[in-house]
Amino acid sequence: MDVGPELVPLLSDRRAVVGWMLLALLVTFLATRFVTRAVHAGRGPFRDASVGGVHLHHEVYGILLLLGTGTVEFAYRPGAPWLQLLAVLFGAGAALALDEFALWLHLEDVYWSREGRSSVDAVGIALVVGGLLLVGANPFDADRAAGEVVSWATVLFNTAVALVAILKGRVVLGVVGVFVPLVAAVGALRLARPRSPWARWRYPPGSHRRARAEARFPAGRRTRWDAVVDLFAVPPAGRS
Repeated sequence: MDVGPELVPLLSDRRAVVGWMLLALLVTFLATRFVTRAVHAGRGPFRDASVGGVHLHHEVYGILLLLGTGTVEFAYRPGAPWLQLLAVLFGAGAALALDEFALWLHLEDVYWSREGRSSVDAVGIALVVGGLLLVGANPFDADRAAGEVVSWATVLFNTAVALVAILKGRVVLGVVGVFVPLVAAVGALRLARPRSPWARWRYPPGSHRRARAEARFPAGRRTRWDAVVDLFAVPPAGRS
C-alpha cells in the first residue's frame, strides 16, 4: 500500500515501538527459561516465589504487567519515551504470561510435561506475529480503492481462511496467514492433523481422510520445530 509522506514518521514510530516490545518479549522469555531451569535443577540462588505458602507462578507478574501497561496506555496515551517504556514492560509481561500458557489451558502445573510444550509454541507464535508487525504487515491493510464493503469482505474472507487453517492444526500457517492470506490458503487446503478440531468434526473414524491424516501425521512424529522446543521444554537434570 502506498502511504503519503505525512504517514512515514507515524509508521516508523509504530515499528520502533513494536521492535522494543518484541525485543523485551524475546529477552524476558529466554531469561525466564534460564531461571526456571535453574530452579528446577536446584542450582544457583534462584528459588520459587511464594506468599503465605502459596506458590506464585510467574504468569501472575506477567498478567499484572499486561493489565498495568494496558491501563496506562488507554488512560494517558503517553508519548516518547514513556511509550517505548510501556512497550518494553508489555513485552516482558507477555513473555511471563505466555511462558505459562499451558497452565492457562490445562489449569494445572504442566510446565515441564509434554503438555507444557504448548507454552513454547505460544511464545513462538507471538514472536512470529511481532516480526510480521515489525516489517509492516497489517491484516487490515486491504485495498480500499474498491470501496469499504469490498475491503471488509476481503478482510473477513482472509480471517475465515486463516481460522480454517488453525482448526486444521496448521496454527503457524493460520496465524501468519492473517497477515499474508496466501499462506493461510495453503494451510486451509492441506490435510488436517488427526488430533485437530477439524479432523474430529470432519474426519470420522474409519474414513479415508482419517486414515490419510493418521498416516501423514503418525503418533510420535517429530518435526524440526520439536527439536527447537526441546531446547526450552525438556526438563533439566536435577529434581524429579
